[in-house]
Amino acid sequence: MHVLVTGGAGFIGSHTTDALIAEGYDVTIVDSLEKPVHTKGKPDYIPSQVRFIEGDVRDRNVMLKALNGVEAVYHFAAYQDYLPDFSKFFHVNSVGTALIYELIVEKQLPVKKVIVASSQAVAGEGRYQSSAGELFTPELRTLRQLETAQWDFTHPRTGEILRWQTTPESHAKPLNQYALSKYSQELMTLAFGKRYDIPSVAMRYSIVQGPRQSFYNNYSGACRIFSLNYHLNRAPLVYEDGLQVRDYVNIFDVVAANLLVLRDDRANYEMFNVGGGKPFTVLEFCDIVAREFGKEDLKPRIPGLFRFGDTRHIISDTKKLEALGWLAKRTPRESVRLYREYLEEQTDIDDIMDFAEKHMKSINVVRASK
Repeated sequence: MHVLVTGGAGFIGSHTTDALIAEGYDVTIVDSLEKPVHTKGKPDYIPSQVRFIEGDVRDRNVMLKALNGVEAVYHFAAYQDYLPDFSKFFHVNSVGTALIYELIVEKQLPVKKVIVASSQAVAGEGRYQSSAGELFTPELRTLRQLETAQWDFTHPRTGEILRWQTTPESHAKPLNQYALSKYSQELMTLAFGKRYDIPSVAMRYSIVQGPRQSFYNNYSGACRIFSLNYHLNRAPLVYEDGLQVRDYVNIFDVVAANLLVLRDDRANYEMFNVGGGKPFTVLEFCDIVAREFGKEDLKPRIPGLFRFGDTRHIISDTKKLEALGWLAKRTPRESVRLYREYLEEQTDIDDIMDFAEKHMKSINVVRASK
């Protein structure tokens, strides 16, 4: 089978490409190699036998060339950032997805499956429950609430702090431009797939971790940020009080999920959470990173800063994917170890942490509580 991987030079795309090659698939990659994710051009980990096309997934001619002879598509190419350039999220993420389906339908291409990457961000805030069993699906925390360091959601009548619950695929409440664009991709994947009889799958990834995560992408998460800080012998910055709950999933567990849904027809026309299956607070995860780098005595900074728009707690329910035989097998400690080894192999890493923090403050994402 000939498989197209958009965004195949990136984190999830490149590891999925490696697995496809190892399984005997022919692979074409389309990637725009856009900065800051790819500051040095085409990565040297791209296999030599891959057909590589440098181009934009919104470019009709590029995609026609890329789809030639292809039987399956993994669509990972996406725009991620905290920047308020709202239109670009939809130009890249939504239009790129729509164009793939448009060309398949218009040219009657023999594509047998399309798998589209989504994000846990689509869920927004997860589900919460009171001690009396009442369920809540709250909206974005207000700026006033965050400025007074009231981090948790509380019961509107009793003031009780609500307890987080795992969040299934049926829940969607996107709260920012990136999440909204990814939700549009989910909707297109399932609607166009069913409408035009193109078996399609949407994959809603939690926080994916492991080697090849870009050092220069502000959106790439806690593993990168904490690891770089400890690598540079600096105390990492933790937002809010550090008690936010997240689930982290290893890149190789994600790759296993990606290959499973390619082969298993039970996945057709479905959307799946792909998560780590176990909750960790941000401070717990920070401690895992500190131990891996041998910096347990270097405690994180918790000055009460926050990123407006962040979710308080979000844990994905993965039972639906597990019913197909998948299971998250690797721990965050394994993910951090692999990332540390990848980081230590680099010979020309700049100290980008000051730049990243100043950049986030300059666009008014990072703010201080009073």
